[in-house]
Amino acid sequence: MDGYILPLTQATSITLSLALVSLVVGIFFAFIFTLLESSPIKPVAWLMSLFNLTIRALPELLIVVAIYNGLPLLLILLNDGFTINLYFTSLTIQLDIQDFNINPFLCGVSALSLLYAVYASQTLRGAFKAISNGQKQAAQVLGLSKSRTFFRIIMPQMWRHALPGLSNQWLILLKDTALVSAIAINDLMMQTKAIIARTNQPFLWYFIAMIIYLIISILSQKVISQIENRSTYFEQSTSAKN
Repeated sequence: MDGYILPLTQATSITLSLALVSLVVGIFFAFIFTLLESSPIKPVAWLMSLFNLTIRALPELLIVVAIYNGLPLLLILLNDGFTINLYFTSLTIQLDIQDFNINPFLCGVSALSLLYAVYASQTLRGAFKAISNGQKQAAQVLGLSKSRTFFRIIMPQMWRHALPGLSNQWLILLKDTALVSAIAINDLMMQTKAIIARTNQPFLWYFIAMIIYLIISILSQKVISQIENRSTYFEQSTSAKN
């Protein structure tokens, strides 16, 4: 067993790196998806809702594999160039791409970030709707611009409302990293399968992988609880005084 500790440790670090990078990128795009789906421009909001529904309707493994196999085709298309005919002009798009090799880690991050962003955007949209219009109107009366209203008043409250849901989706994201073993990323699950192939002890090594995932999830939950306590500190203090 000693000879497999280092490979498992390295694979665990890859799993954590994949999850953390996907989390950061996913939250960024989740805010963009939320703004687009909440847009007053109906076609934009409708198209974003349709996109979110499509991604949520597809199996997650299918999305991972589709991105891994679809990116080379997209790069070839961009390298060859294509023309978009508009009513008044035509737009030609062509990029000079020298390297068509696809990094599996980048594909894994792209797929997991997309999945997290789509689900997290629904949580953020619900948190956005939970903020009363009275606060937005009060900000307008005080002369705050829309950007200052959003970043100073709306976003902090959105964060508090959305944090429990986002935290739960982080745990789901952590488990979904096992899907990237299908595209040759040497994460914890793929390394576990490789060790099983050499040792022929599936129960033992799957059990060890389960324990590692469980430890990571418990530690994550501890950190999340601390963040939630910090974010609701003012409300807890007010309740204690009352």
